[in-house]
Amino acid sequence: MTLDQLLPGGSGIIETVGGEGALRRRLLDMGLTPNTKIMVRKVAPMGDPIELFLRGYVLTLRKEDAAKITLKEVVQ
Repeated sequence: MTLDQLLPGGSGIIETVGGEGALRRRLLDMGLTPNTKIMVRKVAPMGDPIELFLRGYVLTLRKEDAAKITLKEVVQ
């Protein structure tokens, strides 16, 4: 499953961060690293961007970038 497929209120643990070059580096620098728990808080009315909660802060990410992050789903 990828991060863009997660519904609001859903959680997961980051498995891999894809992308190439500067995009991958930017995602990692924002705290989107493997084994980090992440939750989707909201999705914009038109579906893009999505608001995430991780590491005690809120991050907004485009769906195009979120599609490059694979997750292990967390059973609550």
